[in-house]
Amino acid sequence: MNSQIEVTGQVSQATGLKLLILSAVLAACSLQLAACGYTTRSMISDKFKTIYITPFINKIDITQEVDAASKYKIYRPMLETDVTKSVINKFLSDGNLRPVKSESADLTLKGELVEFRKDPLRYTESDDVEEYRVNLVVNISLWDNKENKLVWQENGFTGYVSYFTTGTLAKPEVTAISEAITDLARRIVEYTVEQW
Repeated sequence: MNSQIEVTGQVSQATGLKLLILSAVLAACSLQLAACGYTTRSMISDKFKTIYITPFINKIDITQEVDAASKYKIYRPMLETDVTKSVINKFLSDGNLRPVKSESADLTLKGELVEFRKDPLRYTESDDVEEYRVNLVVNISLWDNKENKLVWQENGFTGYVSYFTTGTLAKPEVTAISEAITDLARRIVEYTVEQW
């Protein structure tokens, strides 16, 4: 009976030691996570509170010849206006920079739409396109109005969405284009408030 008590005592000590080590590891992990500096705040300097978004310019060249690399380029009237509105609305909902008129803005975002493409991704057995990806490509730049200098510039910045043309996941092309515009606006705003 004494040997049974000794074994039980050894098991209790081993379990206690394991729990102590586990507690120490968890405490260290908690401290490390607390100190990692993660925040949902923007990295924007406190001196920047407002932004002016210039109307995007449509620079899509519809006069160039079609070749294998550009056969899926297309043109959609007023697309640049939709992009501008979506970017403004996204800044409003984000709240880090308030869109204002150019005279009172700390920053100015300039953009030009350079490509609108619909690429086939997947085909049916009868070689019909089953899935497309809509790509919206812009060149953007951010300017500090007070110092009249370029903060950053990004060419070939892309927003996109994939959509099916058939089946239960099918959606109209106009819906896909709207989602691609929303994706582009989200990416522009995130890039603007995080690139500091």
